[in-house]
Amino acid sequence: MLEIGLTGGIGAGKSTVSRRLVELGAVLVDADLIAREVVAKGSEGLARIAEAFGPEVVGPNGEMDRPRVASIVFGDDAQLAVLNGITHPLIARRQAELVAAAGPGAVVVHDAALLVEMGNATRFPLVVVVHTDAEVRVRRLVESRGMTEEDARARIAKQSSDSERLAVADAVLHNDGSQEELRARVDRLWHDRLVPLEENVRLGRAVRGGAPVLVDPEPGWQDRGARLAARVARAAGEHGRGVEHIGSTAVPGLPAKDVTDLQLAVASLDDADTLDEPLRAIGLIRIPGITQDNPKPADPDPEHWRKRYFAGADPAQRVHLHVRPHGSPGWRYALLFRDWLRADEAARAEYLQVKRAAAAEFAGDADATRYVERKEPWFDAALPRAEQWAASTGWAPPY
Repeated sequence: MLEIGLTGGIGAGKSTVSRRLVELGAVLVDADLIAREVVAKGSEGLARIAEAFGPEVVGPNGEMDRPRVASIVFGDDAQLAVLNGITHPLIARRQAELVAAAGPGAVVVHDAALLVEMGNATRFPLVVVVHTDAEVRVRRLVESRGMTEEDARARIAKQSSDSERLAVADAVLHNDGSQEELRARVDRLWHDRLVPLEENVRLGRAVRGGAPVLVDPEPGWQDRGARLAARVARAAGEHGRGVEHIGSTAVPGLPAKDVTDLQLAVASLDDADTLDEPLRAIGLIRIPGITQDNPKPADPDPEHWRKRYFAGADPAQRVHLHVRPHGSPGWRYALLFRDWLRADEAARAEYLQVKRAAAAEFAGDADATRYVERKEPWFDAALPRAEQWAASTGWAPPY
């Protein structure tokens, strides 16, 4: 199955999006609904809260007295930790039950207003953010929910900022217009991205880079690299030794193929071989036929250049992940060339000429294999210069 995260600020229209996704066939896991369910009248959660904070937290109707509980935990980290220690495991257990019941082939949407605040964005292969201008949200809260303008602004201010939410977004649904326009955007997302992504993950089918088409650098490349690197780091867990955005999209100002290359360092390739399923869960598929980099003249032993290689399953976001042993020549080489090109404008311009010539020569190819091969002689010839730069500047890998 495919699990995705859905979030958005209060008044943005997240509920409209989740309802439409359910109509299209998604399974909804609503964090707010579950949080209420686990402390409902007669529940295990409410009984444990009453035991921890006293029977007075249960009102005459048998429901939890939310204002009273809030007054107990507000400003008291220890009491808040007690409350969270009761509710969070119960919420997680119920979420797991709903996911398990969804079955194979399902698209499971985790609707979570506090996705950013809880630090959970990196657990999903794709995060959808419903975004609406703050002033529009204020107006909607006043008109549709009967809030005062002051209350609406206060509620918005308590949540993550728009910039914080957008930083975790793989897909943004803008909702400054009508509900019909929003529903149309949801339909396109479902048919063009979510359904193909679910199928690709289930079948173990990667989306490769395609023909060598260079595009102008985009401001979002760096943020996308950071977002994807954080996702890989979480999936790798204790087996990871650091994740870096590498390749041309990691070099500001350099035209490139619109592909995010990442490097995951591991202690050994045995560790790398334990990561197929965790990485697949975030939409990265192992490509078994690619097992090493091209050895360089200074170290021609192919064994030193072994790696594992993964490609993304998301049809709208091309990702390549190179998994290399920490300290290996290939690991160091990827970081060295990235940092040298960032620092040396002349080298960057020279490399761009090589890229453009190779892209023009192989523009009709279905993939970038020959484009990559054509650049290898330049890399071999440029390596001594990169090493000289490293020695003169005291460069060292970041970890």
